Amino acid sequence: MTAPSDTPPQDRPLQTATRIVAAGRRPEWTGTASHPAAVVNPPVWRASTHLYPDMAALRSHPGNADGHFYYGRRGAPTQWALAEALTELEPGAQGGGTVLYPSGVSAIAGALLTVLRPGDTLLLTDNAYEPSRAMARGLLADFGVKTIWFDPMDTTAFAALCPGAAAVLLEAPGSLTMEVPDMPALIGAAKAQGLTVLVDNTWASPLGFAPLTHGADISIASLTKHVSGHSDVVMGSATAAAPWYGKLRLRSQNLGLVVSPDDAAMMLRGLRTMGLRLEAATAAALSVAQWLATRPEVARVLCPMLPGSPGHEYWRRDFTGGCGLFSFVLKGGTAKARDALIDALTLFGIGYSFGGFESLATPVDPAAIRTASPWPRPDMDSADRFGVRLAIGLEDAGDLIADLEQALAAWAAAQ
Repeated sequence: MTAPSDTPPQDRPLQTATRIVAAGRRPEWTGTASHPAAVVNPPVWRASTHLYPDMAALRSHPGNADGHFYYGRRGAPTQWALAEALTELEPGAQGGGTVLYPSGVSAIAGALLTVLRPGDTLLLTDNAYEPSRAMARGLLADFGVKTIWFDPMDTTAFAALCPGAAAVLLEAPGSLTMEVPDMPALIGAAKAQGLTVLVDNTWASPLGFAPLTHGADISIASLTKHVSGHSDVVMGSATAAAPWYGKLRLRSQNLGLVVSPDDAAMMLRGLRTMGLRLEAATAAALSVAQWLATRPEVARVLCPMLPGSPGHEYWRRDFTGGCGLFSFVLKGGTAKARDALIDALTLFGIGYSFGGFESLATPVDPAAIRTASPWPRPDMDSADRFGVRLAIGLEDAGDLIADLEQALAAWAAAQ
C-alpha cells in the first residue's frame, strides 16, 4: 500500500492514470454548467449546422477559435473533448493543441503538408511505416518535395544530412524492424540546424514517450491503435506546441478534414482504459518475447523491451513504457515455411494493426523497402531474413506461447 501524501490534493500534480480519467471532461461539456446534474462522458453532439440566435451573434462570432460553435466541420464538444484530452496527455504541448484526422495516415499527411513547401527536402527514417514511405514517393514528390532516407541508428551520418533540409520525420521504434534510435540525439541534431521535427509516436503513445519534451515540434499518432483499443474505430491525431498548432489546425481545415462525433465518443471511451491495456499488453509481450528468445527456430527477437534488441539501451533510458508490438526473425527457412507458421496460429489473427484486445501476426519483409540501411542487418546472418510481426493483445500469455509453440512445429515441418 502506498503511504498517503502530505501534499494537498490541489497542489499535487495529477499522475498519468488520473489524467487519463479526468482529461477532456469540462463541466460545460458534461452538463454541470447549466444543470444541477451531470453526465460522466461528454454527450455525442451530431450536427452539420450550428445556429445563431440573431445576426448580431453571427457577426460577433469569435471566428476560427477553439471551443466555439461555427459549422459542423469545425467540430463540437465531443470532438473538442477528445482533442483536449489528448493534449493534456502530451507533455510539452502547453499552449498548443491537438488536431484530429480521419486516420493515422491522414495525420501524417496533414502534418507534413503543414511544415513542407515545394522545393523543400524531407529527411525520412529508413525504418518508417510503409505508408509514410509511399507518401514521400507519391504525394510529396508530386508537390515538389525531395526525400532523403537515413539510417536511424547512425546519428553521425544523420547530422551530416541536416544542413539544407526543412524537416525530419522520425519513428521510434520502426514499425517492422523495431530499432529504437537515440531520439534525443537525432532531435537535437535536427533542431541545431533549424529543421522542424515530426515524430510518429504511435508505438509508445504519450504514456511511453514524450516527443515534445525532447524538442520535437509535432507528435503524431494513429489513434486506431492504443487509444481505440477495440479495433472498431479509425482515427489519427497530431499534437503540437504553440508555434505549430495554429498552422496545423488551419491546414487541416483547408483540407476539409473532420472526424465524426460518434467516432470521437468511441475514442474517448477507449482512452479511459488505455493505460491499463498498455500495461497488460506490454507485460504479455515481454513474456512472449523472452520465450521466443529461447527457441532454436528463432534467430533474433526484435523487441525494444528485451536486452539485445537494437536500441534497447535507448528504450531503457528515454521511454517510460512499451506496448505489445514486436517482431522476430526465423533461423533460415523459406517464405513458404513462414506462411505455414502464420497459417498454423489459432489465437492470432492475420491483419495489419496493433493495440487492440486481440493478438495479430503478419509477415515482415523489409528488404524491398529499405533505402539507406540493409536488411538483414549487418549483425544478422544473411540467411535469417524471414520475420514475423506480433501484436500481442489481452489474451493469456501462456496460451499465446502454446499457440506459437505448435506453429513453430508447423514451420519446421514445412521446410
